[in-house]
Formats: sequence, structure tokens, C-alpha cells
Amino acid sequence: MEIQRDIYLNKLISKKHNGLIKVITGVRRCGKSYLLFHLFKDHLEELNVPDDHIIEMAFDAYENKKYRDPEVFFPYLTEQIRDSEMYYVLLDEVQLLGDFESVLNSLIRRKNIDVYVTGSNAKFLSKDVITEFRGRGDEVHMYPLTFAEYMSVYSGDRTMAWRDYVIYGGLPLIFSFETPEQKGDFLKALFEETYISDIIGRNNVRNKAELEELLNILSSGIGSLTNPRKLSATFKSVKNKTISPNTIKRYIDNLCDSFLIDSAIRYDIKGKKYIDTPSKYYFTDFGLRNARLNFRQVEEPHAMENIIFNELKVRGFNVDVGVVVVNEVDKTGKKTRKQLEIDFVCNKGSKRYYIQSAFVIPDEKKALQEQRSLISTGDGFKKIIITKDALAPLYNENGILVMNVFDFLLNQNSLDI
Repeated sequence: MEIQRDIYLNKLISKKHNGLIKVITGVRRCGKSYLLFHLFKDHLEELNVPDDHIIEMAFDAYENKKYRDPEVFFPYLTEQIRDSEMYYVLLDEVQLLGDFESVLNSLIRRKNIDVYVTGSNAKFLSKDVITEFRGRGDEVHMYPLTFAEYMSVYSGDRTMAWRDYVIYGGLPLIFSFETPEQKGDFLKALFEETYISDIIGRNNVRNKAELEELLNILSSGIGSLTNPRKLSATFKSVKNKTISPNTIKRYIDNLCDSFLIDSAIRYDIKGKKYIDTPSKYYFTDFGLRNARLNFRQVEEPHAMENIIFNELKVRGFNVDVGVVVVNEVDKTGKKTRKQLEIDFVCNKGSKRYYIQSAFVIPDEKKALQEQRSLISTGDGFKKIIITKDALAPLYNENGILVMNVFDFLLNQNSLDI
């Protein structure tokens, strides 16, 4: 079974021969190697690029361990460059290559070498590395399967697909397993043996139990505003443990660097400024989140919000949490200021959308509640409510587009209806 990842393949194709190092980043097991060594390589072969002009190396493979030494790898690679025709160098998990920055900079100085690499942590694109690349890196960030990609290979209707997607997420390898038990065991083992071990090893985390407790709290609080200080207080009151806010911030940074979680910070819409804290945290793959909690808390409303967030990120939006400050008068006549929230403020270029995730809207009271913050922005940007129970996309009397989550996820142009 071949899963087409056209979003990322087309990005790679558009960047060919641009003189930059094409860097594919993303959480482990999201399909980076498959994109590079299968989909992109197939593209090159369709263009009749000779096999000996496509040079591949997977640095995480045991048999290639010796090539992690740049003194071994660089001579091996340069020996294969035998003419002036274009060579395509495909390197997987290149952060395992010693002094990889210098190696890559040396490669792209040659006019007949086009370099494509993958990496599984954000530190691979840290400021220091970017400085080493001197503006020569061009990132393509990859996510697990979107719902549309998932549906393209799922044998069933969209209702069945949604049920499984909400529980087991979109890591491509999930299709290698047939039963719920196999899928659950795979995700739990992957979380423990790959993600946690990788984060601990890379960041020299000394207290694994603290990191895992933090993961449990973040997993249970999808869509909730929080910050290191609040989390530190939670550890004290619920777990009877003392962990400093600085330590918690460092753990969160580690989780974000591994692309396991992502954050959305608050933005004051009327004040036009960012509010540093608190923030919301979402899992890059909701199946991994569920596995972290042993599939005990699979709440569909939270899942839908997380999935919408990821879809917006895949579509290239910068996504923030919106804050709208309104003035009110209480029952005693006293004036008060209240903060209303918009789930997602999405920006890309000159485009902006305000989006609310509302699993169900059972009555007029709920409808007004979801609309209030959108109406209060006082601007003309498009306002959208995504829900599970809408029959078809329609604009209500306030000019707000209400659409079903399937219409949103399965149509790349859904926000422009």
C-alpha cells in the first residue's frame, strides 16, 4: 500500500536545484524516510535520473553506523561523484552524522550536487545550525497523515475512518496492524521505546518519572490554557511533588523540540499584541496522546480541536489562541472587563481566519456562546465555526460560516467557501 504525500512531495519538487539544503523535519515515524527514499526517489527515476546519480544513506541503520563518522562518510560520498551531471544526495536522520553542518556546507558548494536530508528534532534547525548553514537550509516540515490522507487508503466510509483516526491517529505505520489491540500496543511501545527514550537520551533528562508525569498532565489537558507555573502547582497539589517552573519549561521545550507536541500562544486581537502566558498544547498525533493515557480518555471534542489545529498547521498557517477583551455591566450595574476566547487565530500572508471548534451546537444558547467572541473582534476577517453536527456549510445571520468537520478536513479549500 502506497500512501501519497503530495503536499510534501510537491514542496520538494518545487525546491529542486535551488542551491539550498532541503531539510525534511517532523516527528519520528511520520513518513519522512518514505517521502525521501520512495516518493521523491520515484519522481527522480520517472525523470530518468540514473541510479548511480541518486546517492542514499540512512544514518540510523545499524549497517551504516560507521558512516556517522564524517572522516568516513565524506570520502565515501565524494568518490561516487564521477562526472559533471547532477547528483541527488538523500540523507536520512542526518543529525546522527558527526559535524554534519560542515559536511552539508561542503556538499552544496558543488554545483552538481542537490542535497535532501531528514531530521527528527527542532535543534537540528536551531539558530546555531542555521548560522552554520548561512541561510542555505530550506525546511519542509512534515506531519503524520491528515484525515484526507488517511481516508485515501482507508477501507471504509468517513464515519468509520473518523472513529479510528480519533483513537489511533495518523502515523502511517498504523495501517500495518489489523486489530485494535495491535494498534494500541504499537503506539504504546513506540511512545515508550522511541519517543521518550529519544528525548531522555538527547537532552540528558535525569528524572524520567517527572517527564512522564508531565506528559500525562499535558495529555489530559488538551485545549486547556496552562503554563509552567500552573503545572508546577499541579505537581505540588495533585502529585505531592516539587518541580520548579524552570524545570517544567525545560521539559516542555524538550517535547516541542522532538515535534511530539506543539503550542499555541495567546494573541490579544484588539490590542494587537501577544500574551506570553498561558498557552495551549496539542499533540502532533492524537493517537500518541491516547497511547500516553492508555486509551482511557478518548474525548471526541478534545480530539476534534487537536485535529483541527494540526490541519491548520499542515496548511501552512501560523496558529494562535485569540483573546478578545469586552466591557460588560454586571447585575449590580458595575462595569467589568471580560476576556473572551477564540480557539484559533490563523494567519498566512495577508489572510486571517478566526475559527471556533464546537463539537456540537445543540441549541440557540450554545450557538450564541460560540459566536460571541467572533462577533466581538470588530473586524472584517472571516469567521468560522467548525462542528460535528452541521449538515452543510452555510453562513448564518451574523455572517459566520458554520461547517461540518468533514467538509473542513476533506476539502483543502474549505476555508474559502
